Amino acid sequence: MHLDEVTGRFRQTMNEFAKGNPHPAKSVFSHGDDVSLANPWGPPVVGWKMVSQALDSAAGRFREGRVTAVDGLTRHVTADLAVFLDIEHWQAKLGGGDEMSEFALRVTSVYRPEGDTWALVHRHADPVIAPRPPDAVLHS
Repeated sequence: MHLDEVTGRFRQTMNEFAKGNPHPAKSVFSHGDDVSLANPWGPPVVGWKMVSQALDSAAGRFREGRVTAVDGLTRHVTADLAVFLDIEHWQAKLGGGDEMSEFALRVTSVYRPEGDTWALVHRHADPVIAPRPPDAVLHS
């Protein structure tokens, strides 16, 4: 499958994810020992078993949601690797809440060829926060 088809399919799976269903998104991820995920709700994880569990946990936080837009900022594509930087705009009911929340995620995605298709081998998503002044100090 061509890279554009895979990334388009993954973007469609995010609408299911925003409704609480992680299974379509899991089909796009590599199932290898080196697959990795860093999402806003937990520490980074490596390996398909841990990534699969993290996807289940993250999707369980969403209800009745959807991705309303994806702003593609840049793409770096070679024959062996593709890296994307996007801003994803989401709306969903979070946790046990009944109100729809809107938020944006800054996402780095890395794909590589696996067999006759491309697989998502790394995804890092963080909430977009307000700009900080140049002299701001980051605290852990």
